[in-house]
Amino acid sequence: MPKLLEIEDLRVKYVTNDAVYYALNGMSLEINEGEVLGLVGETGAGKTTTALSIMRLLPKDIGFITGGAIRFNGSDLVGMPENALRKLRGSQMSMIFQDPMTSLNPVLTVGKQISESLEFHSLGSRSEIDAQVDEILQLVGIPASRKHEFPHQFSGGMKQRVVIAMALACKPKLLIADEPTTALDVTVQKQVLNLMLELKNKLNTSMLLITHDLGIVAQTCDRVAIMYAGEIIEKGSVYDIFDKSGKLRHPYTRGLFGSLPSLQENSRRLKPIEGLMPDPAELPKGCKFHTRCPKRMDICTSEIPEEYELDGHMIKCHLKEADDE
Repeated sequence: MPKLLEIEDLRVKYVTNDAVYYALNGMSLEINEGEVLGLVGETGAGKTTTALSIMRLLPKDIGFITGGAIRFNGSDLVGMPENALRKLRGSQMSMIFQDPMTSLNPVLTVGKQISESLEFHSLGSRSEIDAQVDEILQLVGIPASRKHEFPHQFSGGMKQRVVIAMALACKPKLLIADEPTTALDVTVQKQVLNLMLELKNKLNTSMLLITHDLGIVAQTCDRVAIMYAGEIIEKGSVYDIFDKSGKLRHPYTRGLFGSLPSLQENSRRLKPIEGLMPDPAELPKGCKFHTRCPKRMDICTSEIPEEYELDGHMIKCHLKEADDE
């Protein structure tokens, strides 16, 4: 399957007056055409920084790409000039940000906000753009007659639909969804996810779905990448990641699954992963998970583990052989 996005050994740091924060540390992944890839990890793992790096929207004078490559449809995004990036954003790749409440301009109608990207990319006359706005609103389940309303007149779930409509207006090849259902209640979450998948299938859009919810990953993704301290430590198909009887899971991935409530086990308490994500300004030597890992060995504290694959399932860990959970 052709690769639409390739990230190779990406390194990003944030420089402030207080410290230098190493947000991405040799991060690599790829997304195939028409595929949904789930990017999973705790808060602070570097998921949003990954998305902002792809879009080249890191905060100026603070966030810097210091190494690695990002290739989109064969084009190098890291070295691409700003005017070329502006032509790509919206038309070829779009992003749904975490909170729909703050993603919309409160003083512009939703129709105007959707039409802005169509106008910028010159995708028709005024009347043609108006027709496209009506079409995309109806596609996300909002009556076209509401395009003259303002964001405060919509519920949280409807605002998220508007944000999705804005992201998909130009029919991009890649959609990055950063925690798209975090601010929504459970029933609306389901509706929004189903809508995104339906539109993805209609438009043949590839999707990077950033989340910490493994349930959402199981329902929507083709492949999964597990992220910790700015690195991908495990990736594979949804079946491989969720199949406990199959290949070795990284101890961190096991911890994520162990912290979930189970319908099969009668347990009084959940089993959280002990400790916290390391401070990106003071990352530990060796394996970055060793300070929290129940299977820590001496080598883990001094040497960075190498990646190894089992039938396309990648794990970055010093444990080379499967062991029983």
